[in-house]
Amino acid sequence: MSPVDHRSGRRAEFEAFVAGAAGRLLHVAVLLTAESGAGAGSGTGAGSGAGSGCPGARRLLAGALARTYADWRRVRGDDPYDHTRRELCAAYARTARRYRGGPGVLARLAPQERLALVLCIHEGVPEEVAAAQLGLPADRIRALTARAVAAMRTGREAA
Repeated sequence: MSPVDHRSGRRAEFEAFVAGAAGRLLHVAVLLTAESGAGAGSGTGAGSGAGSGCPGARRLLAGALARTYADWRRVRGDDPYDHTRRELCAAYARTARRYRGGPGVLARLAPQERLALVLCIHEGVPEEVAAAQLGLPADRIRALTARAVAAMRTGREAA
């Protein structure tokens, strides 16, 4: 009987998680960075051409996945997607000034507005949870989300 390599089991679990969640997480990263690369957010995984023109989004996602893997033993019993999304959003919040965005519709939003919109509207995270994750009052998240939605409506009507 050979010894069991627990690292290979951990790695296999993590790889299965990435295979199932990378496409959706990359889409979140593309929305946050407001990069508009060819095929952004389409496809089934981070290696399948999804967001291939979005180096900032890919960099954010790679960092978030690396932190998730480092915490995998603790995270795998909870919700690894939620943990990775929190890591992704925290990394974006720390580095948002780097992402000016392209011609996409989200590029005209301020970084905090974009973050609130992506978390609350696109991902469906309750405002109170988003507020706790970002270290902001829930009223501030509500105001940021409302302002972002209003800016999106104004932009749509002008087009």
